[in-house]
Amino acid sequence: MISIRSATRADVPELSGVLARAFHDDPPFLWCLPDPDGRPRRLRRIFTTILSREVLRHGAVQVAGQDDRIIGGALWVPPHRQQASTLRQLTAVPGFLRGFGRRIGYGSELAAACAKAHPAEPHWYLYVLGVAPALQGEGVGAALLRSGLARCDQERLPAYLESSKLGNVPLYQHFGFQPTGTIDLPAGAPEITTMWRPSA
Repeated sequence: MISIRSATRADVPELSGVLARAFHDDPPFLWCLPDPDGRPRRLRRIFTTILSREVLRHGAVQVAGQDDRIIGGALWVPPHRQQASTLRQLTAVPGFLRGFGRRIGYGSELAAACAKAHPAEPHWYLYVLGVAPALQGEGVGAALLRSGLARCDQERLPAYLESSKLGNVPLYQHFGFQPTGTIDLPAGAPEITTMWRPSA
């Protein structure tokens, strides 16, 4: 039985670990962090920073649980909150520096390209959706999506995401998202598909 609930600060260590495993083979992170030995540790630091410094404060992070353990998470950002203040961005810098290390330039370029492509219209932003590798394809991601999109529909607001894997595009299309383009990244970077789901 999969349960969906709002995340708390106490969930950050476990959820960061789940997301690090979920994104270990994610194309943008393979591009940013090519060393497979250091990638798990660096991804944990990156997701810890994203959670604690960027998204958890909005109260829109959801976790999927099973047998008292976290098996997935969806990091949503509400309308008008997608651009953090300069001060908040600065507080996140040390965590991202520890996470990306010497590859910080790649992480910064990826973040800047995603920000540039971000729609101006008010919307809910699905920043991250990840499921423990052993349970991918078992309906966990779908349960998280249904929960988050129910809020979008209740508020009659559109939703936006970037799909970092082409194979995930059909899943998002099943839930009403449609491709709108790709992120403008340097040669050699992976293709990231931007997707938009109109308001209900």
